[in-house]
Amino acid sequence: MQIRARKLTRIKLVFLSALICAAQMAQAEPSLRLTSNVIWSQSEPWFGGFSGAEVSANGQAITLVTDKGSLVTATMIRENSKLSAIQLRSQAPLTHANGALLRNKRTDAEGLAIDAQGRAFVSFEHRHRVVQIDLKSARTLGGIPNPDFASLQPNAGLEALAVDANGTLFTLPELTGNADTPFPVFTLTNNEWKIAHHIPRSGPFLPVGADFGDDGLFYLLERAITPLGFRSRIRRFNLTAPDLGEETLITTGPGRFDNLEALSIWRNKAGQTYLTLISDDNFMAIQRTQIVEFILTE
Repeated sequence: MQIRARKLTRIKLVFLSALICAAQMAQAEPSLRLTSNVIWSQSEPWFGGFSGAEVSANGQAITLVTDKGSLVTATMIRENSKLSAIQLRSQAPLTHANGALLRNKRTDAEGLAIDAQGRAFVSFEHRHRVVQIDLKSARTLGGIPNPDFASLQPNAGLEALAVDANGTLFTLPELTGNADTPFPVFTLTNNEWKIAHHIPRSGPFLPVGADFGDDGLFYLLERAITPLGFRSRIRRFNLTAPDLGEETLITTGPGRFDNLEALSIWRNKAGQTYLTLISDDNFMAIQRTQIVEFILTE
């Protein structure tokens, strides 16, 4: 009886150890916890169509660009770190370097990235290009042409734009030629464009926003359109790894959120990593400008 009891005790210990290991592995998986869901509205005709955004390091301010060529800044009002409201600071139309307004299809700003030196860049679709802009005057300061952009589809171009800690710009199109064709990631370093990576295409989701976290990983916001509403997915990648180290952080069901298109990642003073997402209402009354925030747990 004693031998059986000892064997049983060992089996229990092994089983308990396995459970502890499984629990630790489960806790190690990254996850997103929704902390804020705010609707922002203004009566001005320029308001809406937000597709690119950058949140300040402390989460108190946000800079945005719209599909109709506006540069917008706002204060993010918080209560105990939780976003409660948005207060408009400024709005200005994007212009050429000479001050002339961008017009027609040249206004479709989709991505915004601000580097560590405060330089701002915007990606456009229809007239596919990436340009630097002056955040004070809203003037575009020119960009580096890329012949590959000419082959992108008219309304499915450079939706996502991000800049890493070294100042390299990353952008990718919303669509590729076929459902199994990966998304090319264009990078700009030392005034030279190249295709540095290919992001695997998976399911119905298409890229609409991107950013780098302080962890150096590349976060990609994707969208799918269904008869029941929009779906969103966030994947992240280690662009230095041979297999890109792909992880899916969240996949939402239809209609859970509006048309989320912009993604910005930042840290608060306590060191928590936030993901802020903004919806593009397409200037339609049936849609909303929605700002949702998640805290990343590793």
